[in-house]
Parts: sequence; structure tokens; C-alpha cells
Amino acid sequence: MRILLLACRHCCRLPFFSRAAGAAFTANCGGGPWRRHRVLAAQCLSMSTTAGSILPWEAPSRETLLRTIDVALKDGNVDQALRAFGNYKSLHGLPEPRVLNGVIVSLSYTSSRRWLQRAYDLVLSVYQCNSNLLNSSSLMRLALALARDQTPVPASAVLRIILESGKLPDADMLSMVFLHMLKSQVGSYLAADVLAETCECFLDQISYRRQLKKLDPIKNNVTLFNMILESCVNFKCIIRAQKIMELMSLVGVVADVNTMAVASRVCQMVGQRDELMTMKGSINSFSSLPFSQQYLHFYDSLLSLQFSGNDMDAAADLIIDLYRQQKSCTFSDNDVQKQGVIQIGSGNLKSGYRIMFDPTKLDKGFVLDTKYQSGLVVPISGNLVPSEKAVSKLIIGCVKAKKLGALSSFCITLHKEELKGISASDVINACIQMGWLHAAHDILDSLESAEIPVGVGTYMSLLREYENEHKPEEFNSLLQQIQKIASTMEEFHTSPSFTIKDIAKIVKDEIPQTKSSLLSSLVEETEHYNPGDHLTFEFNNSILFFCKANMMEDALSTYKRMREQNIRPNLHTFCHILCGYSSLSMYREITILWGEIKRRLEYREISVDRDLLDCLVLDFLKGGYFSRVMEVISYMSTHNIYCDKWKYRQVFLKLHKNLYRNLNSLHDKTEAQSKRIDDVRAFRTWAGIK
Repeated sequence: MRILLLACRHCCRLPFFSRAAGAAFTANCGGGPWRRHRVLAAQCLSMSTTAGSILPWEAPSRETLLRTIDVALKDGNVDQALRAFGNYKSLHGLPEPRVLNGVIVSLSYTSSRRWLQRAYDLVLSVYQCNSNLLNSSSLMRLALALARDQTPVPASAVLRIILESGKLPDADMLSMVFLHMLKSQVGSYLAADVLAETCECFLDQISYRRQLKKLDPIKNNVTLFNMILESCVNFKCIIRAQKIMELMSLVGVVADVNTMAVASRVCQMVGQRDELMTMKGSINSFSSLPFSQQYLHFYDSLLSLQFSGNDMDAAADLIIDLYRQQKSCTFSDNDVQKQGVIQIGSGNLKSGYRIMFDPTKLDKGFVLDTKYQSGLVVPISGNLVPSEKAVSKLIIGCVKAKKLGALSSFCITLHKEELKGISASDVINACIQMGWLHAAHDILDSLESAEIPVGVGTYMSLLREYENEHKPEEFNSLLQQIQKIASTMEEFHTSPSFTIKDIAKIVKDEIPQTKSSLLSSLVEETEHYNPGDHLTFEFNNSILFFCKANMMEDALSTYKRMREQNIRPNLHTFCHILCGYSSLSMYREITILWGEIKRRLEYREISVDRDLLDCLVLDFLKGGYFSRVMEVISYMSTHNIYCDKWKYRQVFLKLHKNLYRNLNSLHDKTEAQSKRIDDVRAFRTWAGIK
């Protein structure tokens, strides 16, 4: 009773407690103590209700706070909704999923980075307490908002929370999120990882192949994979690109023509010439190419790999095939039922992968990036034609490798089949002007043997260069050759018996020497020609084959032979060996490989590659080599390379969650055990694992 009187006395001192109310209170006090107490309490409660305030000892009810949150969200008052949400959480804990996800969606629709950060923090706190309260639909909206705001790290974390719940992200929404994430390098790394984790999550839930029908949303969204593969090409992520293509095969994605084009770029980047040759056999089964721009990428990549491997015979055949295709450019309806094949690795399906692509399927919403083309194939009047750059590379490769027979056969085939391309005279004249007189003379002899006429100007140009270079033997030999065939030349209307004076007059007065565009291209390509590049390519190709076939001893033997011949390995060499070790869980061997990679990095013999270092961290985590884990992470931090802390933390929790749970419980530890415990503690601290 005393407490009630004190409360009423406090009310009397409030500003809104009027004198009239005080008089009424005094008048009513005469009706006995209990009556006075009841009247006093009623008047106090009446005044507090009228004023709209809450007494100090009265907490807001659950329903009141929920109603306040709902009204604030409907009015768009995010600040008030968050205050009410905070009060509810402190008094009653987390609200029901409807309210919680409503707050997340409302924050996602704001344009303020501050509110998006609050939404992300809220999702993380709920995820740590009870992730079942989160709705995948609201999380997808938040991920899209974060990606639009160019914060790919939080966006990827939200997507990974969805995956950990075992739910299927909406494929169309996922495409929109990736579209914004791929605008940055870090976002591209994360998008590729999230897509790989998405496919792996789905495949883990499949017990037999018939259940693949459940993956129709992602199987049918081939643009999702095309975007990621193209970003891998842009940032030269060869390990991720191969992983995505393997997952496409496992998931059963039916690719389109864009996929074929991007996959050819991946094969070019990795050095998988055999895969492109398999694809070419599939493409050749079509009577024509309905989408020339997309197939241009394929032929450009294949021709580039032929030159990288110094396979001039195959390069010449491919250029001739492109010239031949100009004769037939109509698309046959019989090809509609055919499917192309993108082979990855071995043709044996137990160790290789196969992606089927539809030659008539094309998503016009996906535009191929043309800036990464080599410029070896160009479109002219709807046809794919080899460029002068391609012909220049062919000439240089044949001359430098002394494969003049392939170059002569190339010129003879062009003439006999009347293909629209460069003429044999242009090739010989370009060789003469480059100073490759022996090569020019050999091609002339081959054309004569094939009874293919060559203009007298070509002979005169070569004869003039022999005279300028003071080569009398070659000069006289060519002069005799001209005398033998002069009767067949329309340019000569006199006796076939010539003197040096007559020839000199023709050379100086009648046959002026002109420079062609082919000559300019030859000069430019000669500057970029490196005779040792194809050896590195061939060794890498062999190492890649052995690694894909799980024949690591042969791969290492090839690597040792490579070093014995003083052929410097490049980044691709170590990527192939690392992927081979990783596929066989040979983590101890990877620690030895890391030592070799580290030395090459210190001497700048190979470039720093984030894809390679990321794969090393994952392998060392799986193998439990925490000292190496922290060493690679430190190296990445020193060189400002992004570390995917979320991914590394989840791998640790999956494999080593209870490792040294109580780090202080071990007694009588050896020095090695103490060092290992320190490394585990360092990783836990870095990854934020308690």
C-alpha cells in the first residue's frame, strides 16, 4: 500500500497532473483508506493511458512490439522498425520467421549501404543462433542488393548460408547476383566458388541419376555457367575453369553455342589441344555453321593452339579448311537433331568428362567478349576467313622450323582448289623481302614440280636479291632455271636465250619491288616469335595428359626431363601437377611442390597466381598442414591477394572441428606438437573460429 501511495505522489509531481485532478484526489480521500487507494490507482492508470506513455515498471507486450514493427515496415520507417525489433529481441528473443524476414527484405530494398550492412549483420547473428529462421527468398533479395552495391564478399556469404541450409537458390536470381559480382575481380573469384559449391551441394543430395530431374532449374540456365566461364578466362583462372566444366558434365547441363565458344577459350588457356580437336570433329559433322561469330572463337582458339605447339601441318590444314568453308554457307535442317560434344580430359568416361551442346541453341542475352580473340580468324561476308596474321604465323613457323614442305603443300592446295585466299606469289615475294631466300627458292621449285605457273616478276625479285646478297652460285642456278622455263612465260616474247644484261634490265626497269601488307604482318609477328615456347607447351601438354589420367609418376618424369633440357616451367606446369596431386589427395607431395613453387616465385620465374595459391591453401587444410596454411595465407596477404576466409573456415570446421578443442589440455607436448598447436591456434584466430 505504501508503494502505491508513493507512486501516486510521484504522479502528482508530473507536469501533466492538473490541479483539478489533485482536488478530486483530495476530495475522494475521505471515503476510507481502501476506497481512497482504489480511486488513486484508477486515476493514475487513467492519466498514464491518456498521456500515451508507459509506466517505468511496465514493459511493452509482445503483441505491441510486433504490431509496431509491422506498421513501421508498411510505412517504410526502417529506423523505427529496427528500434522495435531490437526491443523485441532483448525482451523476447528472435521473433517468428515472418517478422524476421520482413525486416531483412525491407532493409534489402533500401539504397543505403548502412542499412544493407545492418541487414547483413542481422543475418549473421541469426545464422549463428538459429539458421532455420532464415528464409531463402529473403536471403536471395539481400544477396542481390549487396551485389548491386558492389560488396561481393557479403553477397557471397549470404548465398553460402542458403546453400548450407540445403535449399536450392533460384537460378534466375542467382544469375542476376552473379551479373553484378562479376564486375570486379574478387567478385569473379567468389562467384565461381559459389557456383561450384552450388553444384556440389546438389550432387551430394542425389543418390541415383534419375534424381537429376530435380536440377532442371540450374541445368536449363546455361547462361549461369557461361558467365562464370568467361570470367575465369578474363582473369586467367585455369583451375576454377576446369572445375566448372567438370561440374557442368556431372550436373548434366546441355550447353549452347556460346558455351562451346567460351569452352574453346578455356581449352586454349589451359593448353588442351586434344579436346579442341575432338570438338572440331563434332563441329565438322554439321553441314555449315549457323552462328559464325560463336564458331569464330573456336577456330581462333584451335589455330592459336596449333601455333603454340608448332604443329604447322595441322595449322596449314585448318587454314585450308576455313578457306573451303566459303564455298558452302547454308545451314541444313538435318543438323537440327545432331549434338556437339565438348570432351574434357580422357575420352574414357570413367576418367574424363563430356558436355553435350546444341548447335541450334543460342542465348542472345549473353554477349561474348571479343577482346580476348587472337585475331587469327576474321568474319568476312558471313564467312570465317584466316587473317593475314594467321598466314604470317604459318609462314614464320614453317621457315623457322624448316618445314618448307608443309608451306609448299599449302600454296599448291590453294592454287589447285582455286580457294579464295593468299596467292603463292604473295607468299614467295614476302619471303624474299624478309630475306628468306632459301625458303622462297624451295617453294618455287615445289610449284614448278606441281606444274603451277609463277609470274616472271617473282623470279626476277629472287634473282635481284641473290645479286644484292652477292650469292653468285644461287644467282646462276636461278638464271639457268629461268632459261629452261622461259618459253612457257608469257612475259617473254624473244628468244629464251638470255644474258645477265638482259635479266638486269628486266629486274631494274620492268619489275619494281613493292611492299605488301603481308610483309608488314610478317615483320610484326617475327618480333613476337619465341622458338622455345612450343617446347614448354609440348611438355605441359604431356604433363596435363598424365595428370588427368592419374599417372603422376609419368607426369613427374616428364617434369624432370623438362628441367634436364633447361626448359623453364611456367605457371601452367605447376597448376597441372598441383591439380593431379589434389585429385589423388597426395598432400605430402604438395608440400614439396610448394617449396618449388615458392622458389620460382622468389626469382620471379613464374607470376603470382591467386588460383594456384587458393588451391594450395585448400589442400593444406585438407591434409592438416597448418604451418603451410598460414605460410601461404601470409604470402597472399603480403601480395594483397584476396583470401576467402569464409571458405577456408568452413573447410576447417568440416574436417577439423574438434581438433585440439581444448588447446591447453595437452601436457608433456613435444616441440613438434607445440608448433602444430600454435599453428592451429593461429588459424583459428585468423578465421574467427572460437
